[in-house]
Amino acid sequence: MASSLRFALLLSMISILVTLCFSSATSVHGAQPSSSHGVPATSTHGVQASFTSSKITAPPPSLPLSPPHEIQDHSFFSQTALLPPILSHLGFHELATAAPSLTDLSVSAWNGPSTLFAPSDASLRTCLSCSVPNLLREHIVPGLFTIEYLRRLAFGTKIETLSPGRCITVTSETFKNYNASDSKVFIGGVEITQPDLFNNGLLVVHGLQGFIAPLSPFSCEVERLTSLSFPFHPDHRAQEPIQPPTQPAIMRLMLRDAMLRLRNNGFSILSLAMKVKYAELVSLNNMTVFALDDASIFSGSHSYISNVRFHIVPNHVLTMADLDKLPVGTSLPTLDRGQSLVITTAGGSGGSTAPLRINYVRIKVPEVMRNLKIVVHSVFLPFPHIHPVAAVYDEILGGGGGGSDEVNNQVPDRTLEGITCAPFESHGGGCPMPPNAKPAVEVEDHHGL
Repeated sequence: MASSLRFALLLSMISILVTLCFSSATSVHGAQPSSSHGVPATSTHGVQASFTSSKITAPPPSLPLSPPHEIQDHSFFSQTALLPPILSHLGFHELATAAPSLTDLSVSAWNGPSTLFAPSDASLRTCLSCSVPNLLREHIVPGLFTIEYLRRLAFGTKIETLSPGRCITVTSETFKNYNASDSKVFIGGVEITQPDLFNNGLLVVHGLQGFIAPLSPFSCEVERLTSLSFPFHPDHRAQEPIQPPTQPAIMRLMLRDAMLRLRNNGFSILSLAMKVKYAELVSLNNMTVFALDDASIFSGSHSYISNVRFHIVPNHVLTMADLDKLPVGTSLPTLDRGQSLVITTAGGSGGSTAPLRINYVRIKVPEVMRNLKIVVHSVFLPFPHIHPVAAVYDEILGGGGGGSDEVNNQVPDRTLEGITCAPFESHGGGCPMPPNAKPAVEVEDHHGL
């Protein structure tokens, strides 16, 4: 009797356990669809979830570095469907309608995080002649600018917008009290009344009290703006010289963007070198960098570490298409004073079938990193130091060979220095090499960083 009772109790316990396990398994599997379809698309949670899911499902970056067009496919503004819901949810319906215009080629050069200073719908409707797509581009700047960061900027800092050559001016209520948490910030004279409305790491949105008036083509140039403000005093500038304008924040942003992307894609040594020389590089207008990846440096190309400055062309953004147009003998100035790079073999666009060579070295991967101010090309080896004229007479690398007269007649020396030099024009114009150019010496400069 006792054994039968124990057997009955055991059977009942087993049945209860089976029932509980089955019901829990059903609830777990049944709850999954509701989590992905039950959140309305217009809610804030839905907008944030779309970013979270894109981050989770996005494939990890592959090495070697993907071509620039593949990188841009993952940029924020390439996914234009994400911006209108954010702006609509925040109440900026006019801007949400104009958001698809950001896919234009003119604004596609920047593919990183951005900050939007958003005017209200009511303020935009007061300007009947304004183009909302143009205003949208002039209210967006590259980089993430939180309200605390804006308060710490120097008074009158200019930041270039997504409209090339047009800058907004950042001012604050107090001139020196940058740490005050309640100080007001003005963008183009318009107060930020709703700071940090949205920030997901890709986009920061601030609400403005009004809208920034259409920007002038001279908005990035302090001197011209000042001269336009005093039209009846032409000698005013001669009496009181204007202080040189502060370097726009855009170059600082582009340097940080370049260092981050290079470090994450196998160019950590170059990224570190750019950080070491940050103060010098930030003063440039733009630059072209020829880089060796970490694997090549650790495999024996140690001389690159002490000659990084010899691999940087200042104040020129030279894409691969630009480099292919340069004839043999073109001299490219570098940060290494008195030392220049030389085109030793012209690219394919010049009628040659041989690949482009600079100082006898071929380009490995063109444009491994590119933004508004910086372009980086990967090369196979560090550039050797050569005499600028020697490449023209090098028969092995195609610089000449039919005699000195033939070379002198067909391949004049060219350089990017000077305002009269125009190496990119279709007629192949150039300018002579400066008479005081000195031959390069093959020594390792350990101050090359």
